[in-house]
Amino acid sequence: MKYHLPAGTAAEAPYGLVVTPESAGWAHSALRVLDLPDGGSHEFPTGEFETIVLPLAGSCTVECDGERFELIGRDDVFSRVSDFAYVPRDARVTVRGRGRFALAGARCEARLAPRYGPARDVPVELRGAGAASRQVNNFGTPEGFPFAEKLIACEVLTPGGCWSSYPPHKHDEETPDEAVLEEIYYFEVAREGMAYQRVYGAPGRPIDVLAEVRSGDAVLIPHGWHGPSMAPPGHDLYYLNVMAGPSPERAWRICDDPAHAWIRDTWPGRPLDPRLPLTSAEGRP
Repeated sequence: MKYHLPAGTAAEAPYGLVVTPESAGWAHSALRVLDLPDGGSHEFPTGEFETIVLPLAGSCTVECDGERFELIGRDDVFSRVSDFAYVPRDARVTVRGRGRFALAGARCEARLAPRYGPARDVPVELRGAGAASRQVNNFGTPEGFPFAEKLIACEVLTPGGCWSSYPPHKHDEETPDEAVLEEIYYFEVAREGMAYQRVYGAPGRPIDVLAEVRSGDAVLIPHGWHGPSMAPPGHDLYYLNVMAGPSPERAWRICDDPAHAWIRDTWPGRPLDPRLPLTSAEGRP
């Protein structure tokens, strides 16, 4: 199984990236990145997947079930928090506009209503401390957007020189403290830089990834500890997390690697990186 997908290696026009449950070897999570030229239009069926249309760069209209949502979008992922649109399974969706758009999907049973998500309503969370500081835009988490059945999605922005997804954690067992979630990381790196992503196995379930990632790359995480995501100095790091799993409960529960869990205890009383937040609904601070 190939876990690191360099930019362009999983492309199927008009998509710059296509990850399906079949291509990933799992059952629930999916992601496509749609590229539209000026005045472009693309229609697609959602099939079994509830989907969030998230502008990465550019703006668009989304039409579904007689609804029309105008997405203001953004210049790029480092410029501001974006608005988005949720569209249900068993629908035909038309996206018109110009830019690059993430279609984050999860296989589901319920057919819910289409919905617009304003940028101002996206909860922006600052996590960690010091060199483990990061910003999390919880646009598609259970707490931030309770109107989905299975899909969980968020954005993480890490200032250059910091580590995120840290301490390493996993979510591949169904326990009171953990939920089974297949996860996709989609990366963009500022100033044409590179970053690094680590994934490693738990006992009895091997996986070993240490990938140099660049804009447009993706990393698939079917199981195992993942983190850190490392942003070299001078290159801010963005990644989109897309998750879904078999549990009837839409819950994002994780377990830290016991060898590194103590790191969380060092954060209280320490300042966040002063560059945070990198973005807001109004733009860069």
